[in-house]
Amino acid sequence: MLNARFIADSDAEIAQLKADRVYKRLNHLESPQGARVQMEGRGEVIVLSSNNYLGLANHPTVVQAGVDALHRYGAGTASVRFICGTFALHRELEHELADLAGTPASLSYVSAWNANEAFTPTHAGPDDMVISDELNHASIIDSVRLAKSITKCRSAVYKHSDMVDLRAKLEGSREARRRFIWTDGVFSMEGSIAKLPDILELAREYDAIVIMDDSHATGVLGATGRGTAEHFGVVGEVDVITSTLGKALGGAAGGFVAAAESVVDLLTQRSRPQLFSNALPPTVAASSLAAVRVLRAEPQRVTQLRENANWFRAAIREAGFSPMEGETPIVPIIVGETALAIQMSELLLEQGVFVTGFGFPVVPKGEARVRCQVSADHTRDDLEEVVAAFKVAGAKAGLLT
Repeated sequence: MLNARFIADSDAEIAQLKADRVYKRLNHLESPQGARVQMEGRGEVIVLSSNNYLGLANHPTVVQAGVDALHRYGAGTASVRFICGTFALHRELEHELADLAGTPASLSYVSAWNANEAFTPTHAGPDDMVISDELNHASIIDSVRLAKSITKCRSAVYKHSDMVDLRAKLEGSREARRRFIWTDGVFSMEGSIAKLPDILELAREYDAIVIMDDSHATGVLGATGRGTAEHFGVVGEVDVITSTLGKALGGAAGGFVAAAESVVDLLTQRSRPQLFSNALPPTVAASSLAAVRVLRAEPQRVTQLRENANWFRAAIREAGFSPMEGETPIVPIIVGETALAIQMSELLLEQGVFVTGFGFPVVPKGEARVRCQVSADHTRDDLEEVVAAFKVAGAKAGLLT
């Protein structure tokens, strides 16, 4: 018999989420992810909330690679890699990802969350200090929490991109055996870029290890889309790079850690998400590999993405809104209160634009925003239509006079 009290408690929590207007409703798509999609009950809408930065989620080469791999390798490994074997396809993908990141080796995981979760408990021990940017992704935060529980490492948090505070945290942990600096490359809610050259300089001064989650920068930043390190001209200087295969590189799933061979091998030997999870499905591994190769063959996609983001940021400002400054395709438009962010996303969907509003506690109080994410696949007509929809929605919400 089902536990009635447990269900009643869950019902009450759901009711409170709805009353607080923070309940998340799923919108169901009936077509592949792209600049425009077919949404159940809505028809065609322009997508401005996807991480499909390069438009590769439905690229013919990427899709066909997954189909071919399904026929060649089947659905999957049916167990973890060291027990039942791993496909040569995974090794090929990991070689390509290491080269893209500018490191000697890489290891793939079933998600970028797992990749981040794997690293800290594997490498940070009881005599080590892990220092994390306060706006790091939840997967980094949980990775550090997990390590503190399992290996008893210590941790500290520095103010967002505040190099004075980072220096103070490094100075205050000189007695630690090793110090790890964890940072996002691009911070997803702000679209801001980590001060990587400054972080590397401090790391050299204090003999610290830099770990950077480049999920929102891989395929996005740098002349050829190699990420934050290429953006700043420091490819090969970051100790550890983690990233995703679920955003610019095909949009399916999966993640990876890229670093020196022994650092990666220790993850193979000890990281629990690797030791107790099946390998990436061959369809995903193959489509991700194809996406990396399309990125290399078509660097103009990165250029187009940058041009689209710059045009949209300027156009939405001219329309009377307040986008956060930045150099990335993440364009958060500040509206103030959470209720306004939710209302704007609903009004925009009525206008045929799918974009998500975020408020507290995801972002600070008073800084609720509609986070727009531009793709290389958006045409100028798409973006002009989005700006027009924002004007209509903004007027209805009382944001524009």
